[in-house]
Parts: sequence; structure tokens; C-alpha cells
Amino acid sequence: MTLQFLADGLVMGAMTGLGAIGVTLTYSILRFANFTHGDLISWGAYLTLTLSLLIGAALPSAGAPIGPFSFGWPILAAGLAAMLLTGLLALALDFLLFARLRRRGTAIIMVIASFGASLALRSLLEFLYTPAPTYFSRELQIAIPLGAGIRVTPDQLCTLALTAALVAAMHLLLTRSHIGRAMRAVSENPALARVVGINVAAVIRTTWLIGGALACAAGVMLGLTVQIRPYMGFDLLLPLFAAAILGGIGSVPGAVAGGLIVGLAESAGVQFIGANYRAAIAFLLLLLVLLLKPTGLFGVRP
Repeated sequence: MTLQFLADGLVMGAMTGLGAIGVTLTYSILRFANFTHGDLISWGAYLTLTLSLLIGAALPSAGAPIGPFSFGWPILAAGLAAMLLTGLLALALDFLLFARLRRRGTAIIMVIASFGASLALRSLLEFLYTPAPTYFSRELQIAIPLGAGIRVTPDQLCTLALTAALVAAMHLLLTRSHIGRAMRAVSENPALARVVGINVAAVIRTTWLIGGALACAAGVMLGLTVQIRPYMGFDLLLPLFAAAILGGIGSVPGAVAGGLIVGLAESAGVQFIGANYRAAIAFLLLLLVLLLKPTGLFGVRP
């Protein structure tokens, strides 16, 4: 029996955990389940692809792959720019839709609105780029054998390293910076945070920017390891929520741990049960967590 599913599960779990950070931050601070997060992942991947093509056309010599990786400097530069653009897209959604509903709506209205906005974003993406899948690069990679039947590509190792770096940066931001402490205060009690002088509106804007940027990063990593298509983020949405709830709403380490657990469980399910039941595994994990430990692994009971 090969243990390749462990490597595949870790890679997929890392990307799921990275995307789940945005879900858990949005839910803990804004108090609603944001269905547009999956489509922000897709938009981030496509924005990166578009910008990388523009950079590659302007600087043809810069498009060569970096070392053993399948991508060159245009992908990295485009990815950084697309993280900002995706964060601004999330901020624009809040300004045009969610902020208005937040002032006079309820949580269920916000959820329904996010579902509608998700459909609109996905349809627009499909209209602009067509449903056909595409790729960041078609360069072939030689997988590196690690023993016990496990093989990984350099791109997969890169995604794991980048995920670890982004998670560490998020942890430092939330624990060592003023805005991070303000975000934690708002997630605990928005009314009290406002009373003590915290700019709640600025915290909400920062949350959307960070959530969009991390969604873009997850989309780029997903596009590097598989393919880019309009439904890539939507297909990841259920595992994202499962990871966020499993780890505990509001916990960044919990979101990452939940993502790794979901990724490994799905990969093991494909190995031992079949690929047709992959989506059901995330759903079952979500149900088990809600039934057995609703606060999640790192969550606290309100």
C-alpha cells in the first residue's frame, strides 16, 4: 500500500487551511458565513494568471522557470499584485453590498446576500474567461521521491513553505500588532470594542483585505498544483467551512489544523473508498464536529 495519499492530503490541507483563515476571520468579526470567499479564491487565481501574462509579454526574458519550479518571476510578482487586487475586490463587495445590509439587516440576510454575490462573481468569471480549464504553466516536473512510496513535486513543496510563511505572518499580525489586537477585541465583543475607542469600521475593512489576499494566495497555490477554472473556489467552499469549524471559529491555528485534518481525511477517503465520495467526507467531518464539539479544536465556548 502506497502512502502517497499522506503527501497529497498535506498539500491540499495546507491550501484549505490557508483559505479557511479568511473564512474564520470573516465569521468571527462580521458574524456571518461568507459564501463569496470561495469565488474570491477563483478570482485571485485568474487575476494572477492575467497579470502574469501581461508581465511575461512585457518582459519575455523573465518568464523562464525558477530552478526546479514550473513558474517564473512573473507568477510571483503577479501573485503579490493579485493579492492586493483580490483584497480590494472583497472590500468593494463590502462597500457595495454587505455594509448596507449590516446597518439594517440580519445575519440570515447577509448569508443569502453572500450566496447571491457568489453566483454573480462566478458567472462573471465564467463569462470573462470561459469555463475551459487553464494552467499557470505547462512545464513538466519530476517528482522527488521521499521514501515509502511518497513522491512530491517542487511546486508542492513550495506551496507548503509559502503556506507556513503566510500562517506565521498572520499569527504575528494578530498577536503582536495593534490592528491584530483590535481584530481580536472586535471578534470578542464589537460593542465593547467600540466603547473603548477601537475603530470597528477600520477593523472590518482590514478583515476584508486580509481575507481577500489570503483567498488569492490559496487560489494561486491551488492553480499551481492542479488547474485553474471558474468553479475551483466553489468546489473548495465546503472543505473551507469544515476546516474553520473543526479548528474553532476565530482561531488561525485552528483553521490551519482543521484544513490539514480535512485534507488528509479527503485524501485517505480517495485512497480507500473512492474519489466519488471525496466531497461527502468534508460534509461528514462538519456534521461530526457540530454534534460532538461545536466549538472546534481551538475554539472557546461563548
